[in-house]
Amino acid sequence: MSVQEQLRERIEQAFKPDWLELDNESHMHSVPANSETHFRLVMSSQAFEGMRAVARHQSVYKELADLLAGPIHALAMHLYDPKEWQEKTQEAPASPDCLGGSKVDKEGMS
Repeated sequence: MSVQEQLRERIEQAFKPDWLELDNESHMHSVPANSETHFRLVMSSQAFEGMRAVARHQSVYKELADLLAGPIHALAMHLYDPKEWQEKTQEAPASPDCLGGSKVDKEGMS
């Protein structure tokens, strides 16, 4: 099972989302082709009602701790309760382009 499939399955089981977008954004970073290291998660869930943004992120980190300690390098999260998601007109911000470059690029600049 791919990392993205594992991630989706775990999120669906833990949060029962009303809305879920999970994008592999690894191609936007300095990683080998077909990597599964950088993801963007947009989710609306009843589980987030009454929770502050930090607590929402903490709850996702807790559920995915082993994946975040292993194959996943970065997880951009946009987490909403259903009312907030409706108010956002079901649109989350796009991820910016990676500006970090690779270790090779940085070493070449020295």
